[in-house]
Amino acid sequence: MRFGITILPEYRWSEAAPRWRRAEELGFDHAWTYDHLTWGGLQDSPWYGTTPTLTAAALVTETIKLGTFVTSPNFRHPLALTRDILALDDISNGRFLCGIGAGGGIDTTILGGEELSPRQKVDRLTEFVELLDTLLTTDKVDYKGEYFETRNGRTLPGCIQQPRVPFVMAANGPRSLRLAARYGAGWVTTGQKADGYDDWFRGVAELGRRLDDVLQGKPIDRYLSIDNSRFALSSVAAFEDATGRAAELGFSDVITHWPRAEGVYAGSEDVLEEVAAEVIPRWKG
Repeated sequence: MRFGITILPEYRWSEAAPRWRRAEELGFDHAWTYDHLTWGGLQDSPWYGTTPTLTAAALVTETIKLGTFVTSPNFRHPLALTRDILALDDISNGRFLCGIGAGGGIDTTILGGEELSPRQKVDRLTEFVELLDTLLTTDKVDYKGEYFETRNGRTLPGCIQQPRVPFVMAANGPRSLRLAARYGAGWVTTGQKADGYDDWFRGVAELGRRLDDVLQGKPIDRYLSIDNSRFALSSVAAFEDATGRAAELGFSDVITHWPRAEGVYAGSEDVLEEVAAEVIPRWKG
């Protein structure tokens, strides 16, 4: 089992930098930040840009992988995103993971326009991923779709990680799961809405079975965000239980959130330290 932690982009860098460094010191394998213009749970909180945050994180760490949780077509164009990805991959010396999803929440309409239907969102995501994959592996790209277009898109010098940075695809529905199977080095899910903790894990298990049907034996890393029914770092026991359940369902990676002082993901950093000292080493064996 590998372990990840999400550090929300809400802190001034003087406060954020020690968290990113500490995540690496504590033995986490990957660290993530949200890629939103604003997030529904914290609309009134400070919020900083994803790309500069991950760039700064790359400069204060050495080994931990760094990723977007998750980027989407809501306010990104594949060609502009390609430039950010190339820079992040280079600055981190090949440690960047590109989490990608269809997008939702306030970001869907914050820049204006009407909200897309679920079908349209997946249509747009399909174009987004197909074009991004092409841009990261090919120079001089001409493309015209319903949602995106490039004219002689130049994409030199290419990625440090070959043939391109890994895509970790957020997917729950049938079409997005097929997209994850085709383009993803990893699949990530937050599960589905459920009435309780046990029901949530039953839903996660069903999603895993659906992915199995699509993959047909193809290997893929499986990431589970374990804070969506209850905060996994509410206690050491809660984290241990969530990790154990994820492992039983075949997940290779779990992701939690850095404890916040109040509100969503509120918790104690003492629990985080204890989990890092006792639980993570035991699971890594």
